[in-house]
Amino acid sequence: MMKLTTFLSPENIHCGVELSSKKRALEFIGKQVAENLNRQFQCDKAQEFCPIDCFATLFKREKLGSTAINNGVALPHAKLPKNEYIQLDEPIAIFLQLDTPIDYEAQDHKDVDLIYAILFPEQNCEQYKGCLQNIAQQLSDKNVLKHLRAATSSEEVWQVLTYADQHTD
Repeated sequence: MMKLTTFLSPENIHCGVELSSKKRALEFIGKQVAENLNRQFQCDKAQEFCPIDCFATLFKREKLGSTAINNGVALPHAKLPKNEYIQLDEPIAIFLQLDTPIDYEAQDHKDVDLIYAILFPEQNCEQYKGCLQNIAQQLSDKNVLKHLRAATSSEEVWQVLTYADQHTD
């Protein structure tokens, strides 16, 4: 079973984020993904991942149907935009704890305040098929959600996610 922290790193956890809409959340995620990858691979201008492209893939997927998984949680996911200079082998995840819940068109009609976003490298998307279901299952644990909402720092969120990973079958 894939763990919540497998493709997430502490620097990709953002607490108390103030965003006004689902679109703004996806833009923020796209920017964070691009900045993280550009820093990780020390890209020069010509090689950089574009935040707008990262946002666009998430937005395109979201147009197919809401990725809210109920209980105030969303799991946006998409393929990473192609980059001819960099070959990514693993997905990248971003976690947001929102200051104020936003409308995410969830089936249970609850606004979303926890977002776990994951972008997959296009060339090996198939091998990660089951991971979304695993993440959704772990993020449906009401005790985990309570602690994620109570966390006041990215370090606390990381501790909650690590604990959840250790106590999941």
